[in-house]
Amino acid sequence: MKKILIISGIAVVTLAIGLAVYFKTVVKSKSPEDRFDYSNGNLKITIHYNRPSKRGREIFGKLVPFGKTWRTGANETTTFESTQDLKFGDKILKAGKYSLWTVPNEKTWQVIFNSKIPSWGVNFDGVASRDSTYDVLAQEVPAVVQNKIFEQLTISIENVSDGAELIIIWDKTLVAVPFTLN
Repeated sequence: MKKILIISGIAVVTLAIGLAVYFKTVVKSKSPEDRFDYSNGNLKITIHYNRPSKRGREIFGKLVPFGKTWRTGANETTTFESTQDLKFGDKILKAGKYSLWTVPNEKTWQVIFNSKIPSWGVNFDGVASRDSTYDVLAQEVPAVVQNKIFEQLTISIENVSDGAELIIIWDKTLVAVPFTLN
């Protein structure tokens, strides 16, 4: 009996190590982790996300369905952290760390900041892990379809004349979410 328990324990540990290696080398290599850092005076924003690639697939409306919450990346939940309060339209996002979600549609996207940060972006059924009761700010913005294809999802912040824009771009779709310091 003791020998069976030892063999079972070794098998479980070996399986766990094998899955960890597979996850780090295969899954993560297809959608590598990235970080975008933005600073402007005392304002510092950090975005952590995983960057899936197009790899010949139809992205919006197919891989990422229209009208459904998307984790806005791959693997772990995308996070957005700001050291100062920000103003999106007439709404205030308090300084802090949030999960970043989107609901893509053909002509507009809803960009959502949520105070709950699940460790993984989807559940076992592939449904986004967002709990809408923790939404603190949602902003609807136009989706711009362009000719240039961006192979990997890219999230950044760009300065504009009256503030800045959170930019989400992948495939031929670009979304810009304007904001200012509060």
